[in-house]
Amino acid sequence: MNIAVRYYTRSGNTEKLAMAIAQALGVQAESVTAPLEKKTDVLFLGCSYYAFDVDDAVKNFIFESKENIGQIVCFGTSAMMKSTHKPMKKVCDAAGVRLSDLEFHCRGSFGPMHKGHPDEQDLTNAAVFAKMVVNQK
Repeated sequence: MNIAVRYYTRSGNTEKLAMAIAQALGVQAESVTAPLEKKTDVLFLGCSYYAFDVDDAVKNFIFESKENIGQIVCFGTSAMMKSTHKPMKKVCDAAGVRLSDLEFHCRGSFGPMHKGHPDEQDLTNAAVFAKMVVNQK
């Protein structure tokens, strides 16, 4: 099974999750600026919710990489939102890319909110989640 991890982050919170997921799966985490050059069965894609939408960098990555994406599994952080699934579903549907119903999401620090998150427990939970997803395939 070909697995890849890509992420977009402004604060570094989602990058921390990406690194934990990649380490658990024995792959390298890369920014969405790195092209997805080969076909992947599962793409763990990390993004946050900014101004009530998925960032354009993530949208562009999905559209540019859609031929190489078997399925996207989302992960991310947010100070206020509990999921990025709904906005990601919109983007994936428009691109013709399959989005898993499985998602890992945790709090991310933002100003005074949720200081220290994602913390070590969040990173452990992200790693466990990724292994569970891969073991289901």
